[in-house]
Amino acid sequence: MDKKEKFLKILYKQVGELPRVMKIENTLEAKQELVGGLIKVVPYKDALLICNEEAKLLNMKPNLIFDYDYIAGDCFAVGDDYKNAGFKSLTEKQIEEFTIDFIKRSLKEKRKLRRNNTYNSFKGKIR
Repeated sequence: MDKKEKFLKILYKQVGELPRVMKIENTLEAKQELVGGLIKVVPYKDALLICNEEAKLLNMKPNLIFDYDYIAGDCFAVGDDYKNAGFKSLTEKQIEEFTIDFIKRSLKEKRKLRRNNTYNSFKGKIR
């Protein structure tokens, strides 16, 4: 019995943009289209990050900054369906937590929130 979701609810993060929730087809082609090439799966909290495997080799701009590394190019968070060796939709709780974390990991987006006067809605969550 195939338990693979036909569509996935993800949190998409383009370079220089605020993260946004999207619904995509659960296909390799849809994932590759969002990241602009071959996909790489990286563990992230209780989910997964999907990014371009060759992003750094292709000199794509940094997107999310981590302690000792960074994700270059567009990427997205998706649920980890480890029981069925696949992907699943993010929960509302994950979307809220990851949105805040993605913004924290990108200074450009913090500045954009301040310019758009929407920073107050995240104030106290982003430091």
